[in-house]
Amino acid sequence: MQTREEAVIPAGKTSFEELNLQQPLLQALRELEFPYCTPIQAAVLRYSLGGHDAIGRAQTGTGKTAAFLLTVLNDLLLNPLPTDVRYAGEPRALILAPTRELALQIAKDAKALAQYTSFKVLTLLGGMDYDKQRQALHQQFIDIVVATPGRLLDFAGKQDIFLDQVEILVIDEADRMLDMGFIPDVKRIVRQLPAKTHRQTMLFSATFTQDVLQLARQWTVNAVRVEIESEQVTADQVEQKVYILTNDQKVVLLYNLIEQENLDRVIVFANRRDQVRKLTDTLKAHHISCALLSGEVPQDRRIKTLEGFREGRIKVLVATDVAGRGIHIDGVSHVVNFTLPEQPEDYVHRIGRTGRAGAHGVSISFASEDDAFLLPEIEKAIGRRLECEYPPQQLLAAIPPRRSHER
Repeated sequence: MQTREEAVIPAGKTSFEELNLQQPLLQALRELEFPYCTPIQAAVLRYSLGGHDAIGRAQTGTGKTAAFLLTVLNDLLLNPLPTDVRYAGEPRALILAPTRELALQIAKDAKALAQYTSFKVLTLLGGMDYDKQRQALHQQFIDIVVATPGRLLDFAGKQDIFLDQVEILVIDEADRMLDMGFIPDVKRIVRQLPAKTHRQTMLFSATFTQDVLQLARQWTVNAVRVEIESEQVTADQVEQKVYILTNDQKVVLLYNLIEQENLDRVIVFANRRDQVRKLTDTLKAHHISCALLSGEVPQDRRIKTLEGFREGRIKVLVATDVAGRGIHIDGVSHVVNFTLPEQPEDYVHRIGRTGRAGAHGVSISFASEDDAFLLPEIEKAIGRRLECEYPPQQLLAAIPPRRSHER
């Protein structure tokens, strides 16, 4: 793959005003109180606004979403299409995401940045109203489609959407696409697009594995490669603790942490769906306001759950990594790793759910005989040693028994 010069992140802050963005976007950025670029925005936009392909290594939370959305929106503003050459079901930009939560978040950000334009943003997601999405494709011109691969292929197969007029392709979280087995679907989608020489392509990933770089070679032309260090920068805002304990002590410790320390906005991560289900049931049985977030939860319920958590009606969210990847909620005070993640990058991602927007956050990990061996790789990923300790005795106090009429 040919790549342009390695992008050098400019010293100091870059103002969005310096980037020659169209006025409707600058107005939206002022409204959203985003005067300065994050490092990845400054690095990517210098190239992508000029139409160059880009591949970026950056974690969620670094501002990569706005980087590609501003590129898309600015291009559409600079190159308006008259309505007499447009047809329903022909998007001008396509953004692919591996999970429904991430796709919904991208669409929400796109609408916020496009609030002073007339652009239409549509999400095509499995688990949501199929007919409503189909009607939207048929009834209006769609400028930007944000989609998960399976549902998009479904609509394309039925000729409800046509991808041969797409001007800009964005593939977000390419590494997660690989992990979830979506790459064959993405390849089928890319084959329906204009040739890579006739579109702009941006690909983002938390890691640059050989597989990800191989995909970039296939799908981009002379791309600039931008790498932003991972969310280990959040270590400055996130206090990280590791408690050594037995498996039998985990539920007791979690209960006492929540109750004794009066925690009211906590995300608890576990590795498997069955662990998440069991843990949610246990906390509910002890009258802790909590909800479950995993891939098996219907999409409408997931959206309500996230809104309830955001608004404070739910104080504990119990999530798997795949479901948790789309959580972007400020004010999360604590993240608890009920089980240590098997991939070090997932630890970095998990702790990035707290300490957002400069706020202080706390990450507490439970390390037992089953998973303590994962700690060295996690320490390598974050570039620091994690101090391990035994939990204070009061946090291991027995959970008060439920009264008989509560059973």
